[in-house]
Amino acid sequence: MVHSDEMTLRLLAPDRFFIDGQWIEPSTKAMFDVIQPATEELFLRVAEARADDIDRAVSAARRAFDEGPWPRMTPTERAGYLRGLAQGLRDRGAEIAFGHTSEMGVVHSVAKFGGPGAGATYDFYADLADSFKFIERHQPSSGAMGAAVSLLVREPVGVLGAIVPWNSPPSATAFKVAPALLAGCTVVLKASPEAPSAMLILAEIAESIGLPPGVLNCVTADREVSELLVTDPRVDKISFTGSAAAGRRIASLCGERIARYTLELGGKSPGVILDDYDLATAAASLSNSSRRMAGQTCASLTRIIVNRNRHDEFVELLAAELSQIKVGDPFDPNIDMGPLAMRRQRDRVEHYVAKGNEEGARLVIGGGRPAHLDRGYFFEPTIFANVDNDMTIGREEIFGPVLSVIPADSEDHALQIANDTVYGLNAVVFTHDADRALQVARHFRAGTVGHNAAIYDFNVGFGGFKQSGVGREGGREGLLPYLESKTVLLAGEPSNLSEFDWA
Repeated sequence: MVHSDEMTLRLLAPDRFFIDGQWIEPSTKAMFDVIQPATEELFLRVAEARADDIDRAVSAARRAFDEGPWPRMTPTERAGYLRGLAQGLRDRGAEIAFGHTSEMGVVHSVAKFGGPGAGATYDFYADLADSFKFIERHQPSSGAMGAAVSLLVREPVGVLGAIVPWNSPPSATAFKVAPALLAGCTVVLKASPEAPSAMLILAEIAESIGLPPGVLNCVTADREVSELLVTDPRVDKISFTGSAAAGRRIASLCGERIARYTLELGGKSPGVILDDYDLATAAASLSNSSRRMAGQTCASLTRIIVNRNRHDEFVELLAAELSQIKVGDPFDPNIDMGPLAMRRQRDRVEHYVAKGNEEGARLVIGGGRPAHLDRGYFFEPTIFANVDNDMTIGREEIFGPVLSVIPADSEDHALQIANDTVYGLNAVVFTHDADRALQVARHFRAGTVGHNAAIYDFNVGFGGFKQSGVGREGGREGLLPYLESKTVLLAGEPSNLSEFDWA
């Protein structure tokens, strides 16, 4: 592969777990092999957590919350540690990028923003410590007889089990851990076996800045062992990013014990092209977004809805754009798109392509391995035309570089198709008219709506409607799920209320 000798990964203890502020030996000798998707070669071996390891991590987090200083610090004091984590992520951004590309096949030109981007999230929540009202004073209502002071107090929810996906660990971790730490929670962070390096780097940074023991505990585990984290009564909340199927399972398990949860799940996101918009411009925009992480993003625009009388012209323009995408070595700066993350993911995409052909959609370009690549989990950018929204490829999340173009009879029909899905994560409307864009955006049942491009603002919030998730990540909205609201009614004015001016 094309990468410089300076690109390397220096991990202190990939064969250990970071628990209670120390690198401890696992309960067994079991290890995970991390495979490079571009070469199908071994990249890294890391310790595999079993039941005893999860138990130790949860015990440490529980003890740190119940007995330690962390939840008793002021938000401003906790913010200082968040800034330390942010700087550490920036300092080690090159290693995070190297690991992300090596583990997931994300093109290095994109992966290099992972560390700084995650650092910016920690800084955002550190800044929020000075503006967010953790304690609000209210005027007692007439029903609160005898109350002289009415307070709304927001306190940490407790121990968090944070389960992050393999496709984008640096950012997914930051959107869980940063607000949880600011809130005063303690954390058990569970990495995916396919992409553990970003978590290990974060643990090393936490140790280097002196984060109190037990506040952040880091393990790598498979799905079966991860379920122990979900069902443990000592864990107050689960925050999960992943598939809708896994999210439904987690929600049902949390429901059995009324545990809190935030779920950031899958999508089948529509892009609706209105009749006033230039088709070539839309095709170029969709080409740029479709190559992002080889389509392995939950918010990927995979259903493109266009008026029936412009369908064929648009398909031709989109095919011309996608045919220019260069697929290959993700470390090569001239490459636009790397491989899929793993063999089972390529098998999954091949399965959906076969279903599309079987159910009568027209395969325009792609549909298989690029002819010039004889190893690695590479897949061509793929377009299906004349897709019916009831086809499998129109309804199920593929998680690969496969676009379905769906003809609509009118604007109203296009919106009906767009919302005819169990998902509701992302959407885009293509129009030159901002008034129409806003009107259409209000009709989408989706957590984010972009205008003329797949764009996001994580400082406002991100999350989905329907089976795309529960709750929001990012922004002020992303802090609230890690807090419990408490109403305090006092019969008199406390002398020490001024001590809480920081809130």
